[in-house]
Amino acid sequence: MKPISVTQLNNQIKSILESHFQIVLVEGEVSKAVYHSSGHLYFTIKDENSSINCAMWKSNLSKMKFKLKTGEKVLVYGAISLYVPRGEYKLIAQNIEPSGLGALQKAYEQLKEELNRLGYFDEERKKPLPRFPKKIAIVTSATAAALQDMLRIANKRWRLTKFYLFNALVQGDAAAEDIARKIKTADEFIFEDGSGFDLIIVGRGGGSKEDLWPFNERIVADAIFNAKTPVISAVGHEIDYLISDFVADKRAATPSNAMEIALPDGNEILMMLDEMINLFNYKFENILYKKEKQLKHLIEIFESNSLNKKLEIYLQNIEILQNKFNNEMKALLNIKKNRVEILKNEFSALSPLNRLNKLSKEIEIMIIQFKRNIENIFYGKEREIKALKNGFEVLNPENRQREGFVEIAKNGKKINLEDLKINDIFDVLNTRTKVTSKVLEIFNRKDI
Repeated sequence: MKPISVTQLNNQIKSILESHFQIVLVEGEVSKAVYHSSGHLYFTIKDENSSINCAMWKSNLSKMKFKLKTGEKVLVYGAISLYVPRGEYKLIAQNIEPSGLGALQKAYEQLKEELNRLGYFDEERKKPLPRFPKKIAIVTSATAAALQDMLRIANKRWRLTKFYLFNALVQGDAAAEDIARKIKTADEFIFEDGSGFDLIIVGRGGGSKEDLWPFNERIVADAIFNAKTPVISAVGHEIDYLISDFVADKRAATPSNAMEIALPDGNEILMMLDEMINLFNYKFENILYKKEKQLKHLIEIFESNSLNKKLEIYLQNIEILQNKFNNEMKALLNIKKNRVEILKNEFSALSPLNRLNKLSKEIEIMIIQFKRNIENIFYGKEREIKALKNGFEVLNPENRQREGFVEIAKNGKKINLEDLKINDIFDVLNTRTKVTSKVLEIFNRKDI
């Protein structure tokens, strides 16, 4: 037998393996998986008794929707090949499916778990939606029925918002990248006045899991997560939950529901305005009523403390004194008249001529004394009236100021000049001027 080289042997084995095991479907548990920097995947699958090394080249790996994890059970579809330099054979995978679970569902669960761990779903980072959005960007297909449904609902609810369509692919292999690009474009869009969009709505109508899959892609999740503008995800029907729904600031059950969430109800706003107007009118009238009462009270206080009111009080006191004086004078005159009548009667009763002259003289003296008393009484009362008038004039603020006469006050209280001390701060004031001064020196007149 002629010997052959190791390389020849390995090549023959490679030929036999590849010709007999062109296509195989192998089920096993992943024991390790390495994603190489070259873009290739190297892993091992095993069962209870044995294992086999596997590889998936970059071209096929790019089509996988999920990542391999140790301990997972998978179905590997591919061919057996031998690496001649080392004499090692491997299962070259063309496709990998989770055992008992669809690839799309597996990819969905993996991405959901990863994004949740990274905080993409945290409520704390979700942005609040504007109450009255002026400009809304809609990222969807221009030919989609969902777009017409959204515009129809918007026209019913709120006509003050402007809508801008960013036409995007919503299914197919290129859809995810296109949707992400349109979200980014809408988020960075700047109008001539320097403003951007108040809200972005991303979505499409219902469909199969494959049709809706672009909204489960990482690139779309990243675009929504990184958007500075609030985003509503409105994909499929109410039972459909996509990755975009969890990442977005708000999930809408349907595209139509997105408009119900994004826009206020015009009829409700009108009813609310009516209620606000009624409440405003009620409160305004109540405030006016209270302020009117306060104003009347202030007017009463002002009038009771006004100069005219004080003058009225002084005049009333003067009038009372005048009336009292007149009454006392009348009473005194009546007493004197009665006394004169008594004297006349006595004189008439004692009519001797010799007493007539004496009584006449006494009467003359009494008359003189009476006149003097009357004059003294009138003079005294006149002085009292003048004193009251002078007091009134002195107390009248308009007449208190005389040239060279001022008041001295310290800490808001009137004091005598003799009470001041060195370094005291005091005010010199009259009815029109106030001067703040400081005591530097004190001299007594007897020392000057």
